[in-house]
Amino acid sequence: MSAEMQSTLNDFRPAEAVRRRLGRDLAIASLRFGSLIAFAGILLIFSLTAPYFLSIGNIGNVLGQSAIAGVLAIGLTIVLVVGGSNVVTGGIDLSLAANMGLSAAVYASLVQLGFGDAAAVPAAIATGAVIGAVNAAAVVFAGIVPLLATLAVMNIVGGLELVLTENTVVPATTPFLSLLSANDTLGIPVLAYVLLAFTLLVTVIVQYTPLGLRLYAVGEFPEAARAAGLPIKRLVAGAFVASGICGGIGGILSVSYLSGSTTGAGEMLLPVVVTALLGSVFSRRLVPTIPGTLLSALLVGFLVNGFQLLNISSMLVSGVQGVLILVVVSATTLLRRQEN
Repeated sequence: MSAEMQSTLNDFRPAEAVRRRLGRDLAIASLRFGSLIAFAGILLIFSLTAPYFLSIGNIGNVLGQSAIAGVLAIGLTIVLVVGGSNVVTGGIDLSLAANMGLSAAVYASLVQLGFGDAAAVPAAIATGAVIGAVNAAAVVFAGIVPLLATLAVMNIVGGLELVLTENTVVPATTPFLSLLSANDTLGIPVLAYVLLAFTLLVTVIVQYTPLGLRLYAVGEFPEAARAAGLPIKRLVAGAFVASGICGGIGGILSVSYLSGSTTGAGEMLLPVVVTALLGSVFSRRLVPTIPGTLLSALLVGFLVNGFQLLNISSMLVSGVQGVLILVVVSATTLLRRQEN
């Protein structure tokens, strides 16, 4: 190759890299602001067509209805952060909905046996933590791909729930549950405040502490994190345990919302996955964030609520959620492929 041709190639490569970078930044900005515009559009359309859609009471109702899925999605977001963007080989926890169901069953069963909240609450959270620890052991120590490991754990946990409850609803009523299921003077559910407080707490930990920075480092730059001496296995295991604890908390909230355990916990899996994955489009770099997950939970919550107010079939909601997963995963995969 002549010196002149080599010089031409050297001039071309930086220009090509800059053009690709600008194109990617533009695509990310379009996806991010397009999502915000879509969110605003949904609010506008439903406010014009559905009665009382933007009333304080209905907004509080949406927050309350989104609390369970939101807490579970925050747990999944932590796993996504530490596992990276590829949900097949990276971070995913498909056992969260089943975790919530078993934790709720443990809580309700203990109440039925005469134990109070002082015993039932820690037991439910411990149940979730144990399930998270099993996931961590399968992924970190056994080396099983998270998608398959958590899928297997999901089926095991679902079976345990059926054995414990004998496939029936276990009713439960306690002062603590009554407090969680109450409304304030404005008609806003207490669960709405629980969701906001929980989101704030986890946001501080994940987004603004050295621990959170390490989680992002492991997920986005695993080789650099390994070279820096970060305890990768402990961080990944801790993320799965934290996700499991979120499942236990979600179980408690579920019991308060339904006044007992539920046999249909598996139906929560799709909304949780949608919420966690969709949350990444609200960040500047298409990475999972806790505030983004909250925005996503509200988007899904308002979407479902608007359909309910307009008496649109709930089957359409599942279809829309599936489309959202397909669009988000496809867009983020293509953008990251361009980056490489």
